[in-house]
Amino acid sequence: MTDNMRMYRSLCVCNGLIFAALSLHGQTPAAAPTFEVASIRPSAPITPEMVQSGKLHAGMKIDGARVDIGNYTLLQLITKAYDVKSYQVQGLPWMVPMAQRFDVIANLPAGATKEQVPQMLRALLADRFKLVIHEESKDQKVYALVVAKSGIKMKETAPPPVDGTSPNPGVTGSSSVSINTSKGGGSEVSTGTGLRQKMTPSADGKSMHFEISKASMALFAEGMTPLVDRPILDMTELKGDYEIAFDISMQELMAVARNAGANVPPPDANAEASDPQGSVFTAMQGLGLKLEPRKAPLKMIVVEKAEKAPTEN
Repeated sequence: MTDNMRMYRSLCVCNGLIFAALSLHGQTPAAAPTFEVASIRPSAPITPEMVQSGKLHAGMKIDGARVDIGNYTLLQLITKAYDVKSYQVQGLPWMVPMAQRFDVIANLPAGATKEQVPQMLRALLADRFKLVIHEESKDQKVYALVVAKSGIKMKETAPPPVDGTSPNPGVTGSSSVSINTSKGGGSEVSTGTGLRQKMTPSADGKSMHFEISKASMALFAEGMTPLVDRPILDMTELKGDYEIAFDISMQELMAVARNAGANVPPPDANAEASDPQGSVFTAMQGLGLKLEPRKAPLKMIVVEKAEKAPTEN
């Protein structure tokens, strides 16, 4: 495998999981139950062999009374527990996207529902990671994702079949993320929920072509946020899931991966400078969307204290 292919695959895994790992936000119930039993263990490091096998234990799945969370950082666990985006969590500098990842296997108590899982996660994080937080709300600079005057230029994803071949309604989310790579350095990330993201580098290596299936606008806004200088909030009022295709410069993607802690080369000092957000805004225009600078109140989860590793099971 060449150095370029290793870099592309590292880049694809990092940026592919931007979208694939974003799902299953719960609602806050009145009660605050705890898991009947829960195990937290460090995730196995993602290796080229794991990627080539096409299967990773990643994501979140609730199947009956069993909660299965794979390859999540503490930051991701907090976002699930408090129903927020990663940019709404502030605090400890070591809580970055490429930090230590964990697998969580837990059982729900009798009579509990999947809507109560976030509250149970809160209790688990406080108990095992000694997490202490406080909430605050303040105005933040954001980009509002809105429909451009020209109208959207995306096709809505066809709804799933209703003839008995649809997934088990008792299962929510997926803890099995599939990553298939190609000889040219491209990659396709998919989950058991129908969400799929294909990435193909351009022939000259200067950009990456993305094709995403079954993406809501809220998911798309969150996934694109690391590429710009402020959070992107979905204000399109589009309720469906869409087929989305766009191109992003490799410089921007490498900067995102580098900031997340991925092992990618430093920027080339001799490379031609480019607008760090240029291709993102161009991509939005091609989709019939627009990013408008605004201010909006955001709920922030401020981490006061947390341990890097959980207490023993």
